[in-house]
Order: sequence, then structure tokens, then C-alpha cells
Amino acid sequence: MAAATRPEVEYERSVCQRYSKRICAYGLRHLREGSAAEDLAQQVLLSVLQALRAGNVRDDQDLDRYVFGTCRNTAMAMQRGSARQRHIADATASVLPQGYDAPWALADKARLESCLERLDKRARAVIIATFIDERDAEEIGQSMGLSVANVRVIRHRALAVLQRCFDTTGAHERAWRDDFT
Repeated sequence: MAAATRPEVEYERSVCQRYSKRICAYGLRHLREGSAAEDLAQQVLLSVLQALRAGNVRDDQDLDRYVFGTCRNTAMAMQRGSARQRHIADATASVLPQGYDAPWALADKARLESCLERLDKRARAVIIATFIDERDAEEIGQSMGLSVANVRVIRHRALAVLQRCFDTTGAHERAWRDDFT
């Protein structure tokens, strides 16, 4: 794909500046959460830029309709996704006994601490704030000077590292047990 020329880049920047606040306002009105509104703006603007580059939108009147139609459809899809996640969470919660927590005695604390030590300082702080202090991404972001989206990315990556750490150390321990039992 050919690189965009300077006027195209400036036009795309002006489109993003023109619509980002309106899309966020729409998101706040319909999704009722600041981070969801920001996610909506990002997804809609990405779709709009792709449509502009593909030549699917020709003039500003079409652009207005395209942006807000995409906004409406994306917001509805996000709401359906949230409803689906709540349904799955409720179904899963109904399977477990009331007030069930996995016994702390079953946790491999040494392995958990070892895996946590492998994380960088910021990722470890986000994980601890999330799961020990039970703070949401917005609170963590404010206290650490990060955006909500950045907190989510850090947490997602840290959880992936922890999962790999647990899988790897667990595999070695299982192999060791199989060899010596």
C-alpha cells in the first residue's frame, strides 16, 4: 500500500479531531462508562479512516452519516458483548456454591511469588492493585499517572506473562514428578 501524502494525513487528522469528542459523548450517553466511550471512539475512528482510505465515503455529508451510523452499530455491538459477558459470568457464578473462594492453602504461593518477581515493577504494581487491593483500572491509572487503556494493556500483558510462567514452571514440576514417582 502506498504511503499517504501530507494532505491526506492532515485530512485524516482533522476528521479525527472533528469527530472524536462527539463520538465520546455518544458513547457516554449510550454506554454510560468513560472507558467504554473512549474504546468506542477509537474503534469508530479506525473504521472511518479505513473507509476513507478505501474510498467508501466521498463527501462530508456522507461522512457525517457514516460516522454516526458506525458509532450506533459499534455501540450496539459493544452492549451485546457486555451483556454476553455478564450472562457468562452469572452462569459461571451460579455453578459455584454461594460465597465460594478457592482455599488459599491450595495455591502454590512460592511459585506465584516467583512468577510475580519476574514482572517489571510497573506490571507487578498493576497486578497487585487489581487483585490484592481490588481497584479498577481507572483508580489504578489515576494513582500511577496512566490512562485506563494503558492500565488494561499492562494488566493483560502481565497476566499473559504470569500464565506462561505458571504453565512453564508447572510443566517442569510435572515432568520432575513423573520421572521420580
